[in-house]
Amino acid sequence: MIVLVIETATAACSVALLDGDRVVAARHELVGRGHAERLVPMIGEVLDEAGVNRANLIQVDCGPGSFTGIRVGIAAARGLSLAWGVPVAGFSALSLIAVTAREDVTVAITGGHGELFVQRFEHAPFAAADALRSLRPEAAADLIADDLVLGSGAEALVAARGTGRAQAAFPNAVDARLLPAELTSLAAVPLYGRAPDAKIPQ
Repeated sequence: MIVLVIETATAACSVALLDGDRVVAARHELVGRGHAERLVPMIGEVLDEAGVNRANLIQVDCGPGSFTGIRVGIAAARGLSLAWGVPVAGFSALSLIAVTAREDVTVAITGGHGELFVQRFEHAPFAAADALRSLRPEAAADLIADDLVLGSGAEALVAARGTGRAQAAFPNAVDARLLPAELTSLAAVPLYGRAPDAKIPQ
């Protein structure tokens, strides 16, 4: 079964065609805010490279991360799901980063208003160890003890804590093949990770 994976939740943009554990074709680029311009051409490139014109399943990064990037990725996934008549399911950007570690790990990525999206993961077996939270680096430092911290916000968390190993990392679509099935079956809706800034007038 060919799976198209779409990842647009951070400054990175990546797509991959997977056949089980095998990477058929993939692209990964740091695009900043250029997801809307780059995503569809990237999908076309991997389909052409693989010599196919569709996938049997679409998996998409639902966030947390960039508000615009998340919506671009989900919109593309839903559109292709409708056009191809195939299902679409979601996964979390944080789990996609964490699954590359070989030990218990915290993932911290840059959020809004000086906060970090943080979540802890256990390695064996791989699973979320707590809930996704949006916290100031100082608050995260008080709560998180894992030595290894991965993600775009790793350095800020480790600096606030004064100890640990920080490694910058961005989610990559090819790593979706490493995720257990229960972490690739989220509803394909945005996972923003924090309350919206706009408030409805009372």
